[in-house]
Amino acid sequence: MVKIIINIFCGFIIFSNLAIARTYSLPVKKSDSLIGELPNNLPTTSARREDTLLDIARRFDIGQNEILLANPRVDRWLPGEGALVRLPDSKILPDAPREGIVLNLPEYRLYYFPPHRGSQLQTVTTYPISIGRQDWNTPLGKTKVVAKTENPTWTPPQSIKEEHAAKGEDLPDIVPAGPDNPLGLFAIRLGIPGYLIHSTNKPYGVGLRVSHGCIRMYPEDIETLFPRVAPGTPVYIVNQPIKAGWLNNTLYIEVYPDLEGEEPENETLLNRALDIVERSNNGQLPVIDGAALNAALSKRNGIPVAIFHRIDTIPALETL
Repeated sequence: MVKIIINIFCGFIIFSNLAIARTYSLPVKKSDSLIGELPNNLPTTSARREDTLLDIARRFDIGQNEILLANPRVDRWLPGEGALVRLPDSKILPDAPREGIVLNLPEYRLYYFPPHRGSQLQTVTTYPISIGRQDWNTPLGKTKVVAKTENPTWTPPQSIKEEHAAKGEDLPDIVPAGPDNPLGLFAIRLGIPGYLIHSTNKPYGVGLRVSHGCIRMYPEDIETLFPRVAPGTPVYIVNQPIKAGWLNNTLYIEVYPDLEGEEPENETLLNRALDIVERSNNGQLPVIDGAALNAALSKRNGIPVAIFHRIDTIPALETL
């Protein structure tokens, strides 16, 4: 019998060297949206001799893009034994309804908000994902889960068969279920025809633009998500490379690189950020920390940065 080692480290629970996705309680104030560790208190881990950054990413349920952005000075393939690796565990929730599934494409992240029951604290579970590459963009908008399939077969569409044929590869009309199936062992069908959230037989591509438009997840992640979502669950697909949100009277900004080929025209990164900050502050632009904002826009590493602290407006009690 294989011994399962359980280790708790900074909120990550690791089973057999693979992490289970983190579930967070939503902030007590509905207007707040920062979850996880405070950005100045992010957990770290030390690389082992045999590790790549991709190994560490999967071990802690992080996408390839996230771990590279958070550790720009660490070599992707040979970080080196003992190298200190930052583990991004601080997120601003996307500007979307807090229900069902929210996919933020530039972040390469899925947020699942389970149904809220009674007096229980509302939670969110978040997973790294892969998305459609530039010539096979994942579509934006609201849809829903329409079906779920365990051990799916895959019927390659003609366009994908032609693409493989041009490379000298012949795809069968139907790929049978099993570990070699590109859909993996679980598939969640969306209301947009032809698009799925599914497992993958190439897990190290999670966190990249590598699919034909579908959403890919680590096999261990979709195995936990699959039984939790029912047909009819709403799905929101958004493109938010800049997010802003509050926690305890502090306003944070979180910035990712734009998806290649989808950079807005005639609008600077600074002006986009200021518009989002203004919307997050009830339509008023606060006196923000300009240096902190510029650093966030320059690094675009997906780590929230505090840019404004407001004074608590609760009046002091009069003394007798």
